[in-house]
Amino acid sequence: MSDYQKITPIANKILKKYDLCDNCLGRLFSKQLHLSSNRLLGKKLKKDRPLTKKCYICKNIFENLNHFLNMMFDTSSNYSFVSFSVGAMIKPSVIDRDDYIRSQYKLRGIDSIKTDFTKELAKSFSKKTKHVVDTLNPEFTFTINLKDESCQIRSKSITIFGRYVKSLRGLAQKQKPCQNCSGKGCRLCNFHGISEFDSIEGLISKFLFEKIGGTTAKFTWIGGEDKPSLVLGAGRPFFVKIQNPHNRILKQTSKTLESLKINNLKIVNESPKKPLTFTSSIKIKITTQSEIDTKNLKKLKTLETQPVVVYDASGKHSEKNIFSVKSKKTSNTEFYLFLESDGGLPVKRFVDGDNVSPGVADILDIKCKCLEFDFLDVHVNDNN
Repeated sequence: MSDYQKITPIANKILKKYDLCDNCLGRLFSKQLHLSSNRLLGKKLKKDRPLTKKCYICKNIFENLNHFLNMMFDTSSNYSFVSFSVGAMIKPSVIDRDDYIRSQYKLRGIDSIKTDFTKELAKSFSKKTKHVVDTLNPEFTFTINLKDESCQIRSKSITIFGRYVKSLRGLAQKQKPCQNCSGKGCRLCNFHGISEFDSIEGLISKFLFEKIGGTTAKFTWIGGEDKPSLVLGAGRPFFVKIQNPHNRILKQTSKTLESLKINNLKIVNESPKKPLTFTSSIKIKITTQSEIDTKNLKKLKTLETQPVVVYDASGKHSEKNIFSVKSKKTSNTEFYLFLESDGGLPVKRFVDGDNVSPGVADILDIKCKCLEFDFLDVHVNDNN
């Protein structure tokens, strides 16, 4: 006796008691027969008997596949992607009826009604759009809500690496979050988490939102600087994760935004999982309380021979190495200090010796104050 002959009596028993559509009937036996089309198997088992009532299990949702398919087309019309998956929110009563039939007739190892519904939608959408179905790592995910007949789309986040050069003082690095949602994203801030775009973070975010869409932008900074500081040379590196982007291709790799130049933009796999090590070339303008001579400034060369210890408020400490020290006196009480150091050196505290040892003031034995500091370049170490 063939497998088909074995299942026919069971199918007839079910049909005598319950009206089932071709899809739901075929789904109960297709895996056992190693068939791919539930609908064709169901049609064969029913022997063209018409459905007199709504399907007991699904209430004829498969008759509305084109309706949901059109919703998917409309929802994704402004998105660009290659791979996708489909999920569904189905009424509990439908799932309960499906489970009841499978339990009553001891049918095991078969797809659920939700799985079959999403498979059929995905197959039809892929056939019409040439997009690839990927259930493990899709770029975009559709969620069909059968409770309220809605369709939502969610795209996988993308991470972008870049550098910025800041040529005008007065631009803050970080943007204040939206006051209404504290950065989570709401209707007032268009779900961006920020409502203003007057910082480095804000300007870069606005540019990327315009180019590839998205909701929130989460930055990973490679160091930072004060609002009055400049960032020159090749610029400061950064990573930014864009949530729910519309497009996944970044054609423009550089852009000048007012006093900010963004360059080297490229899509990468992910942000670094641990802080990157980097070195900074820093120019510091320092004023002293009393006169200082050039000979005294030469004492600062000792910084090249010992690490600088930085103490945090928590009691922890870290060490920063300074690889190169140069100074240039500009008046009796002012001079420039040029450093090549490990990234993350707290410049102002280093100058006045606030929980940083040794500091500039300690070495010179004169009270010092940092007037301003600029980053001439930032280099990410190769050993990351």
